[in-house]
Amino acid sequence: MNRTASRLLLMLAIALSADAAFARVRLEHICTVGGPKEVKLTGLGLVVGLKGTGDGGKNLPTMRALATALKLHNTPVLAPDELKDAKNVAIVLIEATVPATGLRRGQRLDCYVSSLMGAKSLRGGRLLVAPVETPDVGSELAVGLASGPIAVESADVPTTGKISGGIVLEEDFYAYFVDRRDGSPKVTLLLDQSHASFHSAGEVARVINAEFSFEAGGELAKAIGPGAIIVGVPSQYENDPVKFLALLMEVGVDNPSTQARVVVNTKSGTVVVTGEVEISPVVIAHKKLTVRVGDPLAEPEPDRFRILGAKNDPSRPQLDQLVEALNSMQVPTEDVIDILRELNRSGKLHAEFIEY
Repeated sequence: MNRTASRLLLMLAIALSADAAFARVRLEHICTVGGPKEVKLTGLGLVVGLKGTGDGGKNLPTMRALATALKLHNTPVLAPDELKDAKNVAIVLIEATVPATGLRRGQRLDCYVSSLMGAKSLRGGRLLVAPVETPDVGSELAVGLASGPIAVESADVPTTGKISGGIVLEEDFYAYFVDRRDGSPKVTLLLDQSHASFHSAGEVARVINAEFSFEAGGELAKAIGPGAIIVGVPSQYENDPVKFLALLMEVGVDNPSTQARVVVNTKSGTVVVTGEVEISPVVIAHKKLTVRVGDPLAEPEPDRFRILGAKNDPSRPQLDQLVEALNSMQVPTEDVIDILRELNRSGKLHAEFIEY
């Protein structure tokens, strides 16, 4: 990516972040409903049909599993030597995730398999029917059955693969989102991490109370922390809380505050600035560049020297102003990222700094 394109990406990211701050945002875009959670499923299975890349032959656990499978199909193994050349089989770990929204018996679920005993590749293999369970201690109930052809997704890692729709669920998984323990149904809204703050939580509660004041006849919502709001379910929706949640998540919030954060993608040269990121007064000297931040009284010098003050308060300069100044001097994005790193290390950047 050339420098001009990188600078455009940098400016676009900042512009989009600034515009988003003034938009009306629906709760569904900044909140999730507390209660439902993902469920992990695991199991062990036997893969067959490998082209000599399995872990059979001298691997006793694999041979025992193969012998058991043959016995279940009325083909008992009379002597261990009968399986000494079975290198087209492998023992695998089966993993899958039931989404927080829940699934019902009979629905299918993607699963992933990984070699456990030294197989070189699972390419071309097929998983025999195997049970999967929840990770609950002492649980021996098979909640699903896994089987099917394996698709190796990475040529560099042929010992793992995916089976699309490989699990058929044998049990229901419900998404419980209404708390009825005290007899008064309520739901909990969880602000995502980028918006969680006492101000945001209080504003969300205020907007909900204003929106449903007629139905509730009082306050429904109460912020209980920077990232959680408890909302009572109005009596007319107690038998249909899903309808209430659909209405609730459509409620809009003006200008939800975002946590001050600077995200840097070094590979693409993209910098995203969220919230009002402030920087302390500082003099930046980088290569042949010098920028003085927060000192509008200093005398400017020609060429590679700039003085940067805040738009409204000279003692509180903003990071976006610094980036704009660097762009105006056609500073390469790599150097901009280096400057941001040093600002963060020196404690002059007042925001969470994320680099990947």
